[in-house]
Amino acid sequence: MEFGFCVMANIDEIGFFPHVESLGYTSVWVADSQMLFADCYAVLALAARETRRLRIGPGTAICGTRIPPVQVAAVATLNRLAPGRVFLGIGTGNTAMRSMGQRPMRIAAFGDYLRVLAALLRGEAVDYTLNGAPRSIRMLQSEPGYGVLQPKIPLYVSGFGPRAMALAGEHGDGLVFAIPPRGVPVSEALGHVRQGAARGRRDLDGFHTCTLTSLALLEPGEAVDSDRIKASVGPNVMASVYYFYDEVQERGIDPPPFLRRIWKRYCALVEDTPPERRHCRTHEFHYTKLHPGEAELIDEQLIRDTCLVGTAEEVIERVRALEKDGLQELMFATGNAAKWRLAEDFARRVMSRV
Repeated sequence: MEFGFCVMANIDEIGFFPHVESLGYTSVWVADSQMLFADCYAVLALAARETRRLRIGPGTAICGTRIPPVQVAAVATLNRLAPGRVFLGIGTGNTAMRSMGQRPMRIAAFGDYLRVLAALLRGEAVDYTLNGAPRSIRMLQSEPGYGVLQPKIPLYVSGFGPRAMALAGEHGDGLVFAIPPRGVPVSEALGHVRQGAARGRRDLDGFHTCTLTSLALLEPGEAVDSDRIKASVGPNVMASVYYFYDEVQERGIDPPPFLRRIWKRYCALVEDTPPERRHCRTHEFHYTKLHPGEAELIDEQLIRDTCLVGTAEEVIERVRALEKDGLQELMFATGNAAKWRLAEDFARRVMSRV
């Protein structure tokens, strides 16, 4: 099992990259959300110069804000700075798009985007339509100073539903998904991946599986809802609530069962903001901090419903089970200062024993 972090793009925290490299982590993924954080590719370029072994890449880059040639140019430039250590994580962009009042890219469009992106990463010519004009395109410059496509840049597709998981098998070199409690078992995710691979007549040799999760690593005897844990993962917990608020409002559905007991109280917090500006308020503290009133909504059950929770011994048992099921990488989302201690604690208490 490999271990990594997904961090919010912060130009002043480049030191976190060599820090986790020295602790034995294999990767850092950098969130791409233009209305909230620094530019992920600028952060990754600086991180490339400060590390030697760490795998780095956007986690995940947003297809709705950058056309495929722009994504490839950016990641090929990184590949010149950190050859063989770069990957391209790509997703439809829930937070990045929602913070502009827009919806993420539809699955059909996402599939076509991945088709073009994968071909460009391979250095191939591919049919691409931009502004209604279909054309054959390929990356024209491959001199080292302009960015390089070799060594191969793996394409990791973010998929949290069956159709997106299948697209990872059809076009990608790996899948980023969610495990329970808020996701699906590894075997189920791989089943969807295999369906997509069959559709694309591809084999899955070397296919990479990675899960994005939130980790609450307890001290012996510590309560799940201790002040320390709430400060550490509280913003992660609320990120799940933000996601479902948009789903409920747009689709006219009921909130999921795990949120029903807090739903009216949460809606009262959000709906204090006028509707025309509500999309700005909902996601503005994504993974970083809490709005006033949100901490009071977070209790032990909500943390357990949204995070990987346990003592070192309990987490080790869970890691071993996930590895047995076929998971290859655990990536921990974090956006506040607690990540420094979490990285050290997990390396010392869990990584050293698995």
